[in-house]
Amino acid sequence: MKPAHSLLTITLAFTITAVIWSCGTKEAPAPEDENELITTVRLTFTEDGTTTPQKFEWKDLDGDGGNAPTTSRITLKASRSYKVDVEFLDESKTPTDNITDEVREEGDEHLVVLTPTPSSLFTYTASDKDSRNFPIGLSGTVATGSINQGLLRLQLRHQPPVNGQSVKNGTVAPGSDDVNITFDVVVAP
Repeated sequence: MKPAHSLLTITLAFTITAVIWSCGTKEAPAPEDENELITTVRLTFTEDGTTTPQKFEWKDLDGDGGNAPTTSRITLKASRSYKVDVEFLDESKTPTDNITDEVREEGDEHLVVLTPTPSSLFTYTASDKDSRNFPIGLSGTVATGSINQGLLRLQLRHQPPVNGQSVKNGTVAPGSDDVNITFDVVVAP
């Protein structure tokens, strides 16, 4: 009887070990779709009826926690319309990585939002669309209001699918910020 008891003990110990081991091994969670490293944001405004672009930049070449970013002051004319293009760059790499191309290619997962404060500073209308006809916002039109000054908050929202379902709905709500920066704006005569 002793050998059967030992065999039963060994079998039981093996089974318990196998159960504990199998419970401890879980599938690794799928990696999250990480936000991009963006060191430079460039806005190019071209007034309707002209061919001379005005470029304004925000730069943070050493990333968070290092030196403070540098930001251009945006100066536009009152009661005018401008074509605007937004570029996102990672200048920490050589050569510079143009993130704009990736944002455009993954338009179903990205939204550029330009928010003026006060709201009368200007209106922004995106002209580029994703495959579901939602705005991407890399290109558009800015119509300035009367003489004023304020802020432009620029966000690049990363809105990847969740559980295989698209969440981008044309609003700022879903997703997270790849970029969330502010420019000073002057609307002059």
